[in-house]
Amino acid sequence: MCGGTLIAPGERTYYPIKMSRLRWRVLVAFLATSVPLRILDAQQRQPPADTSQSALFNGRDVIRAVGFTGLTIAMFPIDRSIARRLTNERSKANRFLNGASKGVEIIADPGSIIIGSSLYLFGRFANHPDIEDLGWHGTEAVLFGGGMAWAIKGLAGRARPFVTGDTTAHDFKFGGGFGNADRQSFPSGHTTAAFAAASAVTSEAERMWPHHFWLVAPVMYGGASLVGVSRMYHDKHWASDVALGAAIGTFSGLKVVRYAHTHPHNRLDRIMLGVEAQPTVEGGHAALALSFQM
Repeated sequence: MCGGTLIAPGERTYYPIKMSRLRWRVLVAFLATSVPLRILDAQQRQPPADTSQSALFNGRDVIRAVGFTGLTIAMFPIDRSIARRLTNERSKANRFLNGASKGVEIIADPGSIIIGSSLYLFGRFANHPDIEDLGWHGTEAVLFGGGMAWAIKGLAGRARPFVTGDTTAHDFKFGGGFGNADRQSFPSGHTTAAFAAASAVTSEAERMWPHHFWLVAPVMYGGASLVGVSRMYHDKHWASDVALGAAIGTFSGLKVVRYAHTHPHNRLDRIMLGVEAQPTVEGGHAALALSFQM
């Protein structure tokens, strides 16, 4: 090793220098995200305000936006480096990584919708309002975040990594994502769904089971992070796609839950959470009678 360059017969490689640059850029990305989130954590340690009077958007949201924006921007210069390291032949040969990554993706999409809907139906028919609330708001957050991600995907028209062979991370075409799945990379829809479900469930858990919040949050957000990594591993998304997907999903879950509980009589919740199902007998056949609160 001489001056950071590996000397071998007939060739030179600058891999150690590239690695140092990669680590430096990752450090910048980490600082761009961690500093705002540290401030947010300090704010959250203060006594909670009366949520019935809280605004839909507040100072914490600005801090989150700054953190996620900084992370997304910081990822652009290292998108290609991360893609190449996650999709190399050694990684692809790992059976455990292949199986695990496919599993977490299925849990995110369509799993988040299936799980949320199942919790909603169980809570409704088993008379567990908290579970019903959790299932509906989690599903609502996934749908809301998915809608935003779909619109941005279509407008941005970014080519997926496998389309360019991980060589061109900045291939955008305005409007090119509508009708072309190969240009729907930015942001990651699976990551959006995973973080939307994670933030909604975590917010509801903090309200319903505050003593178990410390357990729910790491599990939910940790699982959502694995989804993002798996999408990069399968060469479907760049790192910046995942960062933006995490931002959209997190905000979707937080806003849906906050709006629902600061506006408890909103029409959508009155319909979904106010529906009553009662068994009836019509013409000698069992049936369900549904009534809605409008």
